[in-house]
Amino acid sequence: MTQRTELATVLDRLAVDDLITAYAVAVDDGDWAAYRGLFTPDGRADYRSAGGIEGDAGQVAGWLAGTMRLFPMRQHLIVNRRLTFGDLRQDTGDTARVRADYVNPMRLAREGDGDEATAPDFVCGGCYAFALSRTDEGWRLRCVTVTEKWRSLPEDPGRPAPR
Repeated sequence: MTQRTELATVLDRLAVDDLITAYAVAVDDGDWAAYRGLFTPDGRADYRSAGGIEGDAGQVAGWLAGTMRLFPMRQHLIVNRRLTFGDLRQDTGDTARVRADYVNPMRLAREGDGDEATAPDFVCGGCYAFALSRTDEGWRLRCVTVTEKWRSLPEDPGRPAPR
């Protein structure tokens, strides 16, 4: 590998990492315009394993906007990112795949809570599969697939706590 190729690979890795972080921030902040802007024009997302929908970025952003109103506090973490580049047309490739784990603590909305940030009472975790393409605007998401592996729901006040 030449120094030029090594530098291009590092720059692409940083750009892809920024894109994945921007995805988490857009969802956590409820910035649905930014969310849509992270995708290619034909980009899609699949949240069905977490009880959601599959569709184009606009459809999914609309669904998320409605669903996330139930959770005024959310902060999901995307960790253990594993990146591979695909077809080599430029120095490091024009496609990439990222597999990453996530942990997503959220606070269910309560009457009178407003948007106050308090401790989470709903936590889920799983795996993301991101497919990315290099575009004239930089790296963009072509497909996001969420695979929820677990969730911890709030305790039912009418049910005794486990011993």
